[in-house]
Amino acid sequence: MTPNRRELLATFLAAAALRTATADDAVTVPGKRPLILQNDRPEDLETPVRYFDSWTTPTDAFYVRQHLPRPPRIDRGAYRLTINGRVSKTVELTLIDLERLPQITVPATLECAGNGRAFFRPAVPGIQWTRGAIGNAEWAGPRLADVLALAGADRSAAFVEMDGADSGAGGTPDFIRSMPMKKALDSATLLALRMNGEPIPDIHGFPARLIAPGWCGSNFVKWVTRLSPATERHGGFFMNPAYRFPKTPVPPGGAAPAADLEPIEGMPEKSTITSPEDQASVNAGPQVIRGFAWAGEEAIERVEVSTDGGSRWGDASLSPQKLRYAWRLWQFNWRPEAPGYYTILSRATDSAGRVQPVVATWNPSGYLYNAIDRIGVKVEKGA
Repeated sequence: MTPNRRELLATFLAAAALRTATADDAVTVPGKRPLILQNDRPEDLETPVRYFDSWTTPTDAFYVRQHLPRPPRIDRGAYRLTINGRVSKTVELTLIDLERLPQITVPATLECAGNGRAFFRPAVPGIQWTRGAIGNAEWAGPRLADVLALAGADRSAAFVEMDGADSGAGGTPDFIRSMPMKKALDSATLLALRMNGEPIPDIHGFPARLIAPGWCGSNFVKWVTRLSPATERHGGFFMNPAYRFPKTPVPPGGAAPAADLEPIEGMPEKSTITSPEDQASVNAGPQVIRGFAWAGEEAIERVEVSTDGGSRWGDASLSPQKLRYAWRLWQFNWRPEAPGYYTILSRATDSAGRVQPVVATWNPSGYLYNAIDRIGVKVEKGA
């Protein structure tokens, strides 16, 4: 039997190396400080945790996820956004048209659904992200609802189909996503033109990128060139089977029936330790453990830290930004009792009462890893 295009692409994606990249794999691309190379055609770049030292992730340190081998470069003057489908009239908008609409700023954390995939056991295929396929930025642009209104979009349509200017090679399918109309019309959902106060860089989706706050990164479509209200979800590869999660948990190493998979939308609660780094050596004396926590469409209420492998827990101090969609930084003061090896854990609780689990829900695609974070630190004797 000859495999179809979807099967060929699935095989290609499954062939990604099962190694864990480290800071030793760092590379530099134009406009970026050294990042961890996870894939080179196109570049998929992970942020080293040492860069997560501010509430807003600097654009030059922000991770990069690209699905297709031909990322576009779009001229500002030539850019056109087509809105068609379930609309009163098909329109083509220029960048100037979008800039004339009211501009809204939304702080939002962007995380790849596969962030943490390297920690699943048994291992799963795909890009072996560790902790750094995530970042927090201030996004600015018109509300998607205002953009759709320019074409008289049918608000009763169930979905909005979103396409970008990136393209594949050979039989690689286009990266097209569908978003429920309810989310598209949310006041925080943007067609962003700016990232951290500057025009969005080419590699992050210039000139226009979808911002779906609280949802997984696959919904943050880059280089948007078409929006189409529709009655049904798009049926392409990047809606099915990609970016789907089992409704019913499966045994680790097992398979999930296709009928039991549903699209990933909101993200789970999680915390991440950023300092000290895993397997670091520190001098005896007072230490500050730092990290961040976020919870998709909820806000972070609490972060707890254990320095003895989970026997005892204490509350971390949280940064003042208690916002839906955006992370909170946290820190915990610690004085080791003696030199030796320590296992440090962190767990988050969100505004809906969800608590970060001890074990993440294993799934064949390695999505939504959110187990209690764990690092090892060796405390050395002081000088």
